[in-house]
Amino acid sequence: MGELLRVDDLKTYFFTEAGVVKAVDGISFAVNEGEPLGLVGESGSGKTVTVLAAMGIVAKPGRIVGGKIFFKGEELQASSEKEMRKVRGKKIGYVSQDPNSSLDPLYPVGNQLVEVVRTHFDETKAEAWERGVKLLKLVGISEPEARMKAYPHELSGGMRQRVAIARALAGEPELLVADEPTTNLDVTIQAQVLDLLRNLGKELQMSLILITHDMGLIAEMTERVVVLYAGKVAEESATAEVFRSPKHPYTAALLASVPRLDQKAALVPIGGGIPNLINPPTGCRFNPRCTYSKQICVDNVPPLEEAGERRLVSCHRWKELDLRRKA
Repeated sequence: MGELLRVDDLKTYFFTEAGVVKAVDGISFAVNEGEPLGLVGESGSGKTVTVLAAMGIVAKPGRIVGGKIFFKGEELQASSEKEMRKVRGKKIGYVSQDPNSSLDPLYPVGNQLVEVVRTHFDETKAEAWERGVKLLKLVGISEPEARMKAYPHELSGGMRQRVAIARALAGEPELLVADEPTTNLDVTIQAQVLDLLRNLGKELQMSLILITHDMGLIAEMTERVVVLYAGKVAEESATAEVFRSPKHPYTAALLASVPRLDQKAALVPIGGGIPNLINPPTGCRFNPRCTYSKQICVDNVPPLEEAGERRLVSCHRWKELDLRRKA
């Protein structure tokens, strides 16, 4: 598999009246062709801002202040806004957690699909309409011709999310970003949407970045995972290895807060919350919440170092800790 997207030492800050919010502060990772990758962490970890920055979408007062972003070896920061519009949608599709934020309530579904198709392909309205019908079929919507004429509010939440996925696929992207795609759906519809994303990735040979706070979804949907905490990478590894033997205390804490069918251990909530990123803690940003913290964790920022094949961890004490969850 070739490398598709690479983010190197990305820094994205928000310049507010209260101070500079270091939302993304030196994050690096890569996703390969056809690979399902997970970005996991609590709200405020920098997951969404990282991906939006990679797509050239950083809302004011935020801006990228450092790092590089490459897509198939081409540096995206060197691209003009006109060129980036060809990347967004055409090369990278994006599905937000709330389909209502991406679907315009004033226009029928068909109009919105046709608009995206014609942005990226030289097609007539009739040809684009037919492509839209095929997209709705692809994402499992019944009676697609009729749904093309429906307004978003006339559809169920699960169907709106399918439409949002179809819209993200309209440009035939090589990489699909799914940002908490099941947050506002009931459990049954969640499973259907996840199955859809998994099958689409295989059928279209498309890479996937799944953004979530749910380690259960990471286990089900991804082959590799990047754990983010307070704007930094805590750990990166094959998903199976993270569940078998986490190396970072934050990863272990995330796993301990999720029920496991193969284990009877009691769930343990993570105490405290994500720190204020205007004035983050010194040293390791997780140290105020970490039960393994020592003075070195307060005094020094831990390097992101190799902890095995294609495995990275940012913790001073990872070599001496056994963080495997006890059954």
